[in-house]
Amino acid sequence: MTTIPDSYLTSRSRFQAHLADLTSRWPATRLTSLPLVVDPNLTTDVITCEPSVSKDRLLVITTGEHGIEGFLGSAVMELFFEEYVHRLDPQTTGLLLIHAINPWGMHNWERQNSSNVDLNRNFFDGDFARLKQTNPDYPALMPYFQPQEPLNNLAGSKLGFIGRTIRNFAVFGPRRIREAALMGQYNHPEGIYFGGFDRQPETDTMMTVYRQGFTGYKDISHLDMHTGYGPRDQMTLVTSPYEKRPAAELAACYGTPRVAAANPDEFYTMQGDMIDWEYQLAAREFPEAKFFAATCEFGTYGDSTIQAARSLRITILKNQLNQQGGSPEAAEWVKNEFRELYLPSESAWFEKALADSRKMFDTVIGLFAVK
Repeated sequence: MTTIPDSYLTSRSRFQAHLADLTSRWPATRLTSLPLVVDPNLTTDVITCEPSVSKDRLLVITTGEHGIEGFLGSAVMELFFEEYVHRLDPQTTGLLLIHAINPWGMHNWERQNSSNVDLNRNFFDGDFARLKQTNPDYPALMPYFQPQEPLNNLAGSKLGFIGRTIRNFAVFGPRRIREAALMGQYNHPEGIYFGGFDRQPETDTMMTVYRQGFTGYKDISHLDMHTGYGPRDQMTLVTSPYEKRPAAELAACYGTPRVAAANPDEFYTMQGDMIDWEYQLAAREFPEAKFFAATCEFGTYGDSTIQAARSLRITILKNQLNQQGGSPEAAEWVKNEFRELYLPSESAWFEKALADSRKMFDTVIGLFAVK
């Protein structure tokens, strides 16, 4: 029975335990545990299954780029192991399965890494100094996004957020505020959605894993598990601006009725996105391969303007607590609200997430299945 693990360590052990079963079908299977620089006891774990005859297809599934989101990702990965992996042809299909891209974040129930960097704003090959010119609205909104006092008066902070939100909505409008908050920023290391001053070790690790893992395959599909964005009752397949196929075609191919492109009209703009970087990698180093990658976003709060404001509120308050400290009462409330944003406690939400995952895997695995 598929369950959500209670900790990063439990999740890692469960993932590693599938090695023997995979090896029985893919003899050329290996587990690579890549230790984190800041804490070698925490690892990103990579299972690679090489096909025995020809590298026709590669299925990539990744979890935990935003640490806390890895708990639902772990359950989806377990569902794949339990119900779908046996339907693949080990002669022609390879697997690249990655547990906890951001192990520190998952272990500590945080979204960012230990340096407060959002790894999905950090995949960038060029000079990070150039990124300082992006996100022009963030400096003006910094007092709103980054309160400088400890989070002691929780009730006052909630009321103050409402007032500041109304004022900023009047000046900037909700769309510009959303873009400024979510795009990624490269100047304020204590701020929200900080993309870093340079590439993080976790990012370098994943770049190497993808370069090595994609080599030789004719058809590559990557599904990256996330939570937070979108309607509460429907998984959204979020595609890269580099993906040229229309939404209707992708919905049919990947078994989800809701497809959104990562742009301001359908999702939001991102700098340093992992999947965008993969598309560039594939075009540059694997031009003969057919390539597709997308984020599977399992919505939590919902996608109304009110729910988006609630999400931004807890993002700001959580960062304020991390950077400035706060009272035990505030810390407990923020911890619970933050977990609800990325891992709702309602059992019906989890069951719907599994149902959406099954629908997706039924379609995707059909493209890869034994004929």
